[in-house]
Amino acid sequence: MKYALLVVFALLSLYTNAQNNSQIPPLDKSPMDMSYYPVNYPILKIQGKVIEPLVMRVIYSRPNRNGRRVFGGLQEYGEVWRLGANEATEIEFFKNVKINNKVVKKGRYSLFAIPYPDKWTLIINKDTDVWGSFNYNREHDILRVDVQVKKNDMDETMAIFFEKVSGGANLNIMWEDVSVTLPIGIY
Repeated sequence: MKYALLVVFALLSLYTNAQNNSQIPPLDKSPMDMSYYPVNYPILKIQGKVIEPLVMRVIYSRPNRNGRRVFGGLQEYGEVWRLGANEATEIEFFKNVKINNKVVKKGRYSLFAIPYPDKWTLIINKDTDVWGSFNYNREHDILRVDVQVKKNDMDETMAIFFEKVSGGANLNIMWEDVSVTLPIGIY
């Protein structure tokens, strides 16, 4: 009797685990990533090496080219883009910053782009937690700024990262054979 009860318990455990595993979503083709300024802030914090406070971070999904033409193909020129894949990219400022001589207040925002061959219009918008750019509302824009496109080596995977510069940081965005830089002043 004890043996039969043990077998039933074991089978029930296997069935329960199989049910739980079927609820686990599959890996995303465009994994989510996060960049901080100061660069590597969480690691520096754990190591006790934080020199300056957290200023900003960007959360985005990193799509791959997969042999596709991205700009002027997958992403049409002149159309609002979520600046990545899946949910719209979000940028959070932990203190007021200055972009294109305009103060952007501490807070969490979505980040969109309108790419063109020679420039991108980067958009900071107060709507957050939105999927893609399907419900983008221009009336909620906090700031729009044009940045020049630079040609670079081919990048398979999109990347967004901060780079320390005098007076602040640059937000660098790279994918396919182009990159753009958004200067952000910290004061």
